[in-house]
Amino acid sequence: MGVVEIGLIYTALTLVLLFSGMPIAFALGSSAVIIMYFFMPATNIHLIAETIFGELDNFTLLTIPLFILMGAAIGKTRAAVDLYESAYRWLYRLPGSLGVANVAGCTIFAALCGSSPATCAAIGGMGIPEMRKRGYSGALASGLIAAGGTLGILIPPSITLIIYGVMAEQSIGKLFIAGIIPGILLAVLFSAWVVFKFIRDRHAWMKTASPAEIAKVAQKEHFTWKEKMESLPRLLPFLLLIGLIMGAMYGGFGTPSEVAGVGAVAALILVIALYQCYRWKDLKAIFTGTAKESCMVMMIIAMSFLFTYVMSYLRISQSMAEWLVALELSKWALLFWVNMLLLVLGFFL
Repeated sequence: MGVVEIGLIYTALTLVLLFSGMPIAFALGSSAVIIMYFFMPATNIHLIAETIFGELDNFTLLTIPLFILMGAAIGKTRAAVDLYESAYRWLYRLPGSLGVANVAGCTIFAALCGSSPATCAAIGGMGIPEMRKRGYSGALASGLIAAGGTLGILIPPSITLIIYGVMAEQSIGKLFIAGIIPGILLAVLFSAWVVFKFIRDRHAWMKTASPAEIAKVAQKEHFTWKEKMESLPRLLPFLLLIGLIMGAMYGGFGTPSEVAGVGAVAALILVIALYQCYRWKDLKAIFTGTAKESCMVMMIIAMSFLFTYVMSYLRISQSMAEWLVALELSKWALLFWVNMLLLVLGFFL
């Protein structure tokens, strides 16, 4: 059987397992093992554990659980609520201020944890109900949080960029720098859209809402300077933490792993000092959440390494590269089709 046929079987098998509802890590790993069994020497199956360990034996991967720990320390306390409320108090005069505050909260939280699911969970849990109370449509409220959560994969420290940097052997520091402007640009565009959409939806809501509901919303949407300043002591420490991480990383004072360690310890100190999360019950929730998410991410990485190892051994990836080169595409056409491939794969992965 030729390389093309094996590659098609490999792809089809992987998609079938993914569509079956199997977790991503196990779908990738199972398809790799099955292909190894039928198309590779038995010795390779005996060396699966050694192969995976060899790929995971990378000090940079330590960055992932440490940044996840930093995000968990903030997400499992009232810190995320305070970040959100502080942003709302300072932005309440804008049309769609609550939506813009959700985007700002997602942006700040993304810069603290680097995880899209964690960002959605932390901000969406309080943001969506508050937006619904104030007349935002369900589609706008949930869509805004889902979109705002994607900032977690762009704004440093991004777990996704760390994974990409390790697998593609690229500088994680440079990848972080490259994610800043797109992340900020997306946050600005999300904010502009929610202002525009809110103005349209608010007129429709005002026609159906009772005078008491309108008055209640109007009363809540006013904060004095005193109330604004009261929110800063909770917000500033985390902004300083973001500044510390960015400064240390881009100033060349430490590697991503070292900066992640400092950030994780600093986040734990902040939540203990500001929110008295020193009891075992509170710390257990933080460490358990970190362990679960870290294991999930690391399993996906491990199985991805095995998946690509099989592709490389059977020359599937090399044949694909040769096929692309033979097409003689321009750099823009190649970039377009690569992004189309990533878009389609993103539907499932």
